[in-house]
This record gives sequence, structure tokens and C-alpha cells, in this order.
Amino acid sequence: MGFTSAWSISCHEDSVIADLAPRTAAAIEADRTCPRARRRWTAWQRAPLPDHRTWWTCTPAEDEAIRSFQDLTRPGRHVDDLCAFPFVDDVWERQPDQELMFVSVHSKAYPVSALFHAVGPERAALLPGWCGNFLLTAAETRRALPAVEQALGFGPAERAQEQVWLDPEPRESVLDGPLRVWRAAVQAGLGLCGLAFHVY
Repeated sequence: MGFTSAWSISCHEDSVIADLAPRTAAAIEADRTCPRARRRWTAWQRAPLPDHRTWWTCTPAEDEAIRSFQDLTRPGRHVDDLCAFPFVDDVWERQPDQELMFVSVHSKAYPVSALFHAVGPERAALLPGWCGNFLLTAAETRRALPAVEQALGFGPAERAQEQVWLDPEPRESVLDGPLRVWRAAVQAGLGLCGLAFHVY
């Protein structure tokens, strides 16, 4: 069965972050503390996966690790349930400036999975929140920027080696958009809301 998924990062005033916090923070924390998710995270941290272009020739052990990683990085159940209509529309309506948003939508693929596989477990561990989901005040966003730049900042040689399996994106890549929006939030003195979810 097909599916469409999205990853959204939007900049907001702290008052909006505070309004979103009761439900959003609880959903993120429930997904983060799920025992199965923690086991999958630990397994990926111990043994990064081979290049995705070789997955069709993988061993049974590698195949099991790939499935575990895919389960880890697809939308978590609690955040996914939270993002049902009209919640996400409400979040997006609170930030009408497209330059202060990053949205990546794909059929039969997960943007966070592609990004995490591209950057690897050490860099992914530098990102706040859980598997693409986070809710940060302006101060928290500013404090996190150096780690996010370390995780997502690529030199020319590194960038040439990074490959994601997503179809070409109409606006910007998962390798570019998150850091752009993070820097824009810090410059504007805003917080951030990151949500990974199924559209259908």
C-alpha cells in the first residue's frame, strides 16, 4: 500500500511554541521513550548501515538492521496521531512566511530516514528532539544552532559524497532546508516546531 509522508519545520514566536507545547511535547516524549524505539536507536548507533544503493544485495543481518532503522525513522505513532487534520494546518497557518518554513513531502519515502542515513548516527545524535520532531523556544533554538551546524554543515567534498534516495525536491533538499530554517529562526529570534508525519 502506498503512503505519503511529510517533514515540516516552522519558525514561531515563543507564545505559539508555548501554546503547542502541552500536546506536542508529550507526543514527542512518548515516541522518544518507547522501548522499541530506544532499542532501534541504540542498534543504529552501534552499527551504521551500508550505502543505501547496496541494500538490494544485503545479508539477512543487514536486512534486519535496515528494517529496524526504517521503523526508527518513520513517523512515531504519537506524533503521527497528533498531526491528523486540523493540527498541522493550524501550525502552518501560524507561520505564513514561506522563508521561515521547510516542508518536504514524498510518496513512498520518509524525509527523516533519508536525512539520517545521509548524515549517519553520530551527526544525527547532535540534533535536538527525536527523529525530526522537536519543539524549541527561541533560546533553545539559538543554543542548539552550533550542534545543528555541526550535524548538517557539509563542506564541498563531503556534500559531493552525500546521497539521499528521495526523488528531486521541488524547492530544497533535506540536506539544505533544515539548517536554512534553523539559521533563519535564530536570526529572527524565533523558536522552532519540527514534525514528521504521514499525510495519508
